[in-house]
Amino acid sequence: MDDQWTRRVWPPAEEESPPSGQAPTRPYGVPGGPPRSSTPPRWPTRPYGGREPDRNPTEESLTGLYGAPVAERSQSGRPAWPSLGLESPEPEDDLPPSARRYRAPETPPRPMPRWLRRLLVGGLALVCSAAVIGAVVVTVLNRAESAPPTVVHDQIAGVSYTLPPEWREGVVAPVTGFTSAAARGDSATVMARPGDRVDPPNLRSAVIDLSDLYTQLLLHGDKVEVIDDRAVTVGGRPGHTRAVRAEYTDVVNEPAFMRVTLLTRPDGGSTVLLGLAHPDRPQSRAEIEGLMWGAR
Repeated sequence: MDDQWTRRVWPPAEEESPPSGQAPTRPYGVPGGPPRSSTPPRWPTRPYGGREPDRNPTEESLTGLYGAPVAERSQSGRPAWPSLGLESPEPEDDLPPSARRYRAPETPPRPMPRWLRRLLVGGLALVCSAAVIGAVVVTVLNRAESAPPTVVHDQIAGVSYTLPPEWREGVVAPVTGFTSAAARGDSATVMARPGDRVDPPNLRSAVIDLSDLYTQLLLHGDKVEVIDDRAVTVGGRPGHTRAVRAEYTDVVNEPAFMRVTLLTRPDGGSTVLLGLAHPDRPQSRAEIEGLMWGAR
């Protein structure tokens, strides 16, 4: 009777299963499965029929936690175990997000040296100044060339004459009795006045008298030399001309030049033209003679 109370009644005892050829079970009732084969497993081929890479038999015999080969885990680029924060951090560039999206910032160009900038500014200013001055000079020369020459009309003396370049008409003649005058500065002067009635055969004697008179009044030379004495025809009018050169013994006064021309008029009178140059220069002589030969 004691055996009945001590014998287990519920739950009924399970019948022991007959021994099998399977391996012992793993913990928590998971079957262990058949024993592993010593032959290494064959992995499936790559997609599209690609050739499998040569594998190391040592690596293929080792499997990971989840059954993945060690060789495949190393090629996956991910660690086999969770990171514990002990690995060295990967180097990060200092580029902003915009640089990663577009491109890295470029290095700014090297600034121009100060001395070079000053040199360039000075050269530019010099070129601009030269251009402005050249434009002004060209404009003035064009105006001077395009401007018509000045013509002096002396109705009292009955003559008209054209002035050379740089000559100006005078307001009042510097010598009494002359009715018009023109000059180029203080170096050359031409004056005109009406004269007495003179017959053509007496033109030379009248010119000699006028030349001697104005030589004493205007030149006051220590030595006077006649350099020209001849008959001329100016503007269809017969006349006579005489030129003298006065020299001085002092070292202050330079030689002077004077020409007197006497022309007849249709009304029976005459016209006296007087030209003076001090100092005596070829240019002054040529301009005085050109003015007289162009009179009309």
